Amino acid sequence: MKVIVKEDYSALCGVAADLLEQAVRAEPSCRLGLATGSSPIGVYQELSRRCREEGLDFSRVHTVNLDEYVGLEPGHEQSYRSFMDRQLFSQINIPRENTYVPLGVGDMEKNLRSFRRLLSGGETSVQLLGLGADGHIGFNEPGDALQSEAHLEELDERTIASNARFFADASLVPRQAVTMGMGDILQARTLVLLISGSGKEEAASRLLLSGEITPRWPVTFLKLHRDVWVLLTRDLASRIGY
Repeated sequence: MKVIVKEDYSALCGVAADLLEQAVRAEPSCRLGLATGSSPIGVYQELSRRCREEGLDFSRVHTVNLDEYVGLEPGHEQSYRSFMDRQLFSQINIPRENTYVPLGVGDMEKNLRSFRRLLSGGETSVQLLGLGADGHIGFNEPGDALQSEAHLEELDERTIASNARFFADASLVPRQAVTMGMGDILQARTLVLLISGSGKEEAASRLLLSGEITPRWPVTFLKLHRDVWVLLTRDLASRIGY
C-alpha cells in the first residue's frame, strides 16, 4: 500500500489525476473505474483541464462507474449518470457510448446481468475510490459479510443521512443502490483511494493503522490488493496519528 500525504485537497486531486493520466497515456483504449460523490470532483476538474489544455485524449477510453441509486432515472439531477455527465463526460472528448453508469430503474435483474457481464469482460486499469464515514467503498455497506459481485444494496442510515444534503428533503434519498461488489473492485489493476471530507478519521484509521480486515469496515478489504494508493491530507494524517 502506497500512502501519499499532501498539504491540501487540490494537491491530492493532482496526484489522482496523474495516476489516471498515466494509465490513459500508456494504454489509450484502457478502461477506467470512476466514482461519484464530493471527493472526486477536483480530480475530474483537473482531468478536464488536461484534456482541454494539454491534449489528454479520452477518445478511445472506456469508463465504468461504481454504482447508481435505485429509483432515479438517468436524467434525474441527483442520479450518478447525471453527475458524471456534468462533472466529467461533457468536459472531455469521450464518446458517450464508451461510458457506463449502471442503470437504477427498470428490470433490476436484467440491469445487474448487464453490469456483471461488463465487469467480467475486461480489466479495469485504475479504479478511483472515495470513502464513506462508515467505511463503505462504492455502496458496499458495513455488515456481517460483503458481496463479491455487482448487487443491490440496502443503504445504511448513516449513508442516507450523509447524502440527504444533495436532496430537497431527506425522504427523497433513495434507500437502495446498485453497486460493484468488493470482489469486482479488487479486480482492478490499481486502486486509488482519495480520502476527503469530514468524519472519515475512524475509517482511515481502520485502513492505515489496524491489521484487521472486517466487513464491518469494508475499506479494510483494500489491504488485500497488490497496488493501492491512499491519498490523504496532512491535516487528516495528523488527526489519526499517521
